[in-house]
Amino acid sequence: MENLKSLPDKNLNSLPDNLPQPIDDGGCAHLPGVKVTAVHLTSTSGRQVDLSAMAGTLVLYFYPMTGRPGVPLPTGWDQIPGARGCTPQSCSFRDHYGELQALGATVFGVSTQASDYQQEAAERLHLPFDLLSDENLTLAKALSLPMFEVDDKVLIKRLTLIIKNGEIVKVFYPVFPSDRNANEVITWLQNIDITSL
Repeated sequence: MENLKSLPDKNLNSLPDNLPQPIDDGGCAHLPGVKVTAVHLTSTSGRQVDLSAMAGTLVLYFYPMTGRPGVPLPTGWDQIPGARGCTPQSCSFRDHYGELQALGATVFGVSTQASDYQQEAAERLHLPFDLLSDENLTLAKALSLPMFEVDDKVLIKRLTLIIKNGEIVKVFYPVFPSDRNANEVITWLQNIDITSL
């Protein structure tokens, strides 16, 4: 059966060649200008975060799921367009965190994984920002985010939102390759007057 061998950590940190590229299916076309719904998500620091109540600029990158060393990936994971690359994406935001802070942005990663699962990834990857658990799909459903299913798991497709004072002002979707997403966000923030939005 495909993808049932254990994966060493280095395989999670890099992107295989010839991954299928996701296409823009219109799944995020409705999001610009939308106000974020008041929901509380558990963070890896143990607090409840209500994104709608946060002032300033937020960068929310949504990812399907991070893998764990030695744990098989879902069936056919590398063949699902846009699925592979959650660890490289998180590491990219980690590596560019200082630049994002300098631009006035608060960063969160969001997935449907439970907070304790996310905690392992946050510690292993030395993430300087919190991951948020949307385990019950509360935020994903409220915003009608694009999702997919694999191995009986409902996962959010990879996308990134820039939110200003509770309103979505920019959407990156589809995100590919995932390890370039932080740079794309930085470039956008550098070239827009976020105070005018």
